[in-house]
Amino acid sequence: MIIAVDFDGTIVEHKYPEIGKEIPFAIETLKKLSNERHKLILWTVREGKLLDEALAFCRERGLEFYAVNRDYPEEEKSQNNHFSRKLKADVFIDDRNLGGLPDWGTIYEMVTQKLSYEDLMHKYESEYEPEKPKGLFSRLFR
Repeated sequence: MIIAVDFDGTIVEHKYPEIGKEIPFAIETLKKLSNERHKLILWTVREGKLLDEALAFCRERGLEFYAVNRDYPEEEKSQNNHFSRKLKADVFIDDRNLGGLPDWGTIYEMVTQKLSYEDLMHKYESEYEPEKPKGLFSRLFR
């Protein structure tokens, strides 16, 4: 899959233009997805020095991206008259998703099992069995 990932609020806490603390398990999950041959694209509003800082932050932790703010590494505005900041990706991971950002364990499960949010909710609902009410005698004689 091609996975577009936001930086601020998704990989790190929102502190823009500073770099916030890493969100737990974000880097580890993304490295695992990359090792499983998914193509990761960093998809951020950061540009110039701020983008370089974000890339260095990830690189220092062993996370490399297939491309940054483009569909593939070689894509250039000057050589592509159809260049658009709108990426072509299978999945977008962003804290601004409707419903917010799930935890990274849930994100990993959704990506690797190709589950939609709706699929995941149905799965969790079917696994949950509420405790059955106890009868009078079982409540009296615990």
